[in-house]
Amino acid sequence: MKAFKAYDIRGEWGADLNEEIAYRIGYFLPRILKAKTILVGRDMRLSSDTMFDCLTRGITDSGIDVDEIGLSTTPMVYWSTARYGYEASVMITASHNPKNHNGLKISKANALPVGYDTGLNRLEALVESDEACIPVAQRGVIRHKEVKSDYFEFQRSFTGEHGNLNIAVDCSSGMASLFAHELVGPAHYINDVPDGSFPSHEPNPLEAASQEQVKALVKEKGCDIGLLFDGDADRITFIDEKGQFISPDLIIAFLGNYFLGERHEPGIVLQDIRSSRAIQEYLNRYQAKVETWRVGRAYAALKLRELDGVYGGELAGHYYFRDFYYSDSALLAASLVLRLLAEFKRQGRTMSDIISEISPYHNSGEINFKLERKQEAMDAVRDHFAKQQQPERYLDFDGYRLDYPDWWFNIRPSNTEPYLRFLAEAKSQERLNAIVNEVSEIIHTFADENNKHPRQ
Repeated sequence: MKAFKAYDIRGEWGADLNEEIAYRIGYFLPRILKAKTILVGRDMRLSSDTMFDCLTRGITDSGIDVDEIGLSTTPMVYWSTARYGYEASVMITASHNPKNHNGLKISKANALPVGYDTGLNRLEALVESDEACIPVAQRGVIRHKEVKSDYFEFQRSFTGEHGNLNIAVDCSSGMASLFAHELVGPAHYINDVPDGSFPSHEPNPLEAASQEQVKALVKEKGCDIGLLFDGDADRITFIDEKGQFISPDLIIAFLGNYFLGERHEPGIVLQDIRSSRAIQEYLNRYQAKVETWRVGRAYAALKLRELDGVYGGELAGHYYFRDFYYSDSALLAASLVLRLLAEFKRQGRTMSDIISEISPYHNSGEINFKLERKQEAMDAVRDHFAKQQQPERYLDFDGYRLDYPDWWFNIRPSNTEPYLRFLAEAKSQERLNAIVNEVSEIIHTFADENNKHPRQ
């Protein structure tokens, strides 16, 4: 089925997902997760109430109870799953996807993610099967569970004194609006009323068009920083005082000033395979060990737990915390960034100063090539550079990453789209341009005539 992805279930409502599919997912889900009660939250998308009704009817028809927490952020569902000891949970959301999409993020005990390799494949087979969904004699019940006050108190425990900051906040008309005012405090807010039609921009903080409003607000109001959340508040990106987008992986390094500096907490930091080498170089000041792993929460949250890492992050703007049951929270990341920046400002430093100190690299950004022969193209790019010079480090668990003394690159297939994704960093712009040009020429030999132009 098209909606079943590597990390979650997501697709266009009425096409990839509909009422019958949502019901069958609910009916068969307890069989996969062996849960007696399932926690369910939902976002404000126009189809979320319908999805909730169908999903929970399926769950209760199978004889399993539902504890529903109403409108929520995705991290609130993760936290509640672990905090209250649920064996399974579902968040109804399509995250950063367009308004006509919806989906489900499924977790098991301890908020461990359920991905395609860890249960969604079996769930998909049952949903697609001819097996009838026959309601049991003793159906489950739906109860409301209040978690917001406990969750807010937990989040607030990480908030520092940042009253000296001038802040811009764009909630993307999404679920961050539930808590942003209380956690951030006085600031310049836009798109801070939940609205599933997303009237101002798409709820994707990585899209340049979605960043335009908050960038303009930062410059208009002379802000020290801008915060831009996605639709379900599990991702966040930051804008510096000049109105410039900060690459989310560099925030992983920035957060080290809290966990490794302020708290003096030794341990491992996790990054994804696309993340800048500047992270390890910056965190060397704290003798931190930085581990690299696969892209996506289904992999990152499990790996951070396996390593008992202190925290971690991804280029996409996810930030994971041991204190948060090894799960990701955009609001917690926001609180910590503001806490740190407030102290840096007292020292006379700006966000752009600090980011410039973190990274000496020029970055290509993620370049997407649309083509079918992904593996052949990946192999050709790898072999081209490996033959020229033996890499200092070679990783092959999520595409390929090759590290050289003054530059590196990652090339990987998208898990959800027909794209081959390429990203590189170099200490000179000239070297970076040359790398990108060489890669483009190689990949174009594998693309058909309709897909000759990369998308950035």
